[in-house]
Amino acid sequence: MPHPLNPALAATFPPPVMEARRWLDGVEFTADRPLINVSQAAPVDPPPEALRQAIAEAALNDPQAHLYGPVLGLPDLRAELAHQWSLAYGGEVAARQVAITQGCNQAFCATLATLAGPGDEVILPTPWYFNHKMWLDMAGVHTVPLAPGAGLLPDPEEAAAKITGKTRAIVLVSPNNPGGAEYPAELLRAFADLAKRHKLALIVDETYRDFDSRNGAPHDLFSDPDWPDYFIHLYSFSKAYRLTGHRVGAIVAGEARLAEVEKFLDTVAICPSQLGQMAALWGMVHLSQWVAGEREEILRRRTAMEAAFADLEGWKMLGCGAYFAYVTHPDPRPSPDFAQALVREAGVLMLPGTMFMPQGANGAAQQMRIAFANVDSDGIAALRDRLASLARS
Repeated sequence: MPHPLNPALAATFPPPVMEARRWLDGVEFTADRPLINVSQAAPVDPPPEALRQAIAEAALNDPQAHLYGPVLGLPDLRAELAHQWSLAYGGEVAARQVAITQGCNQAFCATLATLAGPGDEVILPTPWYFNHKMWLDMAGVHTVPLAPGAGLLPDPEEAAAKITGKTRAIVLVSPNNPGGAEYPAELLRAFADLAKRHKLALIVDETYRDFDSRNGAPHDLFSDPDWPDYFIHLYSFSKAYRLTGHRVGAIVAGEARLAEVEKFLDTVAICPSQLGQMAALWGMVHLSQWVAGEREEILRRRTAMEAAFADLEGWKMLGCGAYFAYVTHPDPRPSPDFAQALVREAGVLMLPGTMFMPQGANGAAQQMRIAFANVDSDGIAALRDRLASLARS
């Protein structure tokens, strides 16, 4: 008889990106019709050469690159992020209010571990980032879905109606994964006021902040002197500096919460990768202009996506921004079946909306997420042509 499984973990759905990759098994792609992979939001190109050189030099010449470091991260990286965030957001962030993690997913898990346990509730707007939902399921925390309104924007008043005595946090992602929506500053402020009023945590995951189409600060939440009492900010270095394999993320929160986060991180990973942190610090100090160029290229791809789908028969764009477009499709097949058929019939890999929505949710069977950041304008044109051809066949 097999050993028993943790019921909460066993009930958690499998990793969606890994499931989608298995759809490629046995499918042949040719030189004249290669796979167009718009399934995962991760840079496929390496970091710029100057950053790779800095990583190599640290690996060769800095003994600390290969040792344990502080659980909450390198002091210089914490200080640099605090400095840049204070300038960018017009508030005050101190180094002691920053923790470095093994990627932003770990930042989310560590944060939730300080807030909620079995039987507690967390409000999560839909469509949601599936790893957030997976962690809540594993931890026995009940996810309370918050359906979006126009533009895939959540409504604070509807969130307020869902707050109970078991609610511990509201989680927002902006720019949004999977929907692409950029939440207006006044919307984030309304959610912050709601969280403050009800003594909840507002968690804002800004993994894609470097690719926001707006200029200036996306919100003013750090300008409130009381922000450490209710606001928790999450960030990833993976996208801006192409450091996905190095796993470097961050939490910005009050000191008392980070003392609890330290317990989690010490138990799970002891400390973040030293080499990855050194790379993130070098990037923050030296690559602002390069990141600005990356942002401009992503914005060009966003424009190309919007143009490509504007007259694509039967398709409708619900949201587009940062790395993502969230769309409805015209095929009669439910989105999981259609997504698998796209691999065979069009050489396209994208994820169905059912991976980002509650089971049986209205509309999910017609929704798809397109992660377009790794596809240039020519690739986006090819994607459009293949989808158009599929509709005609």
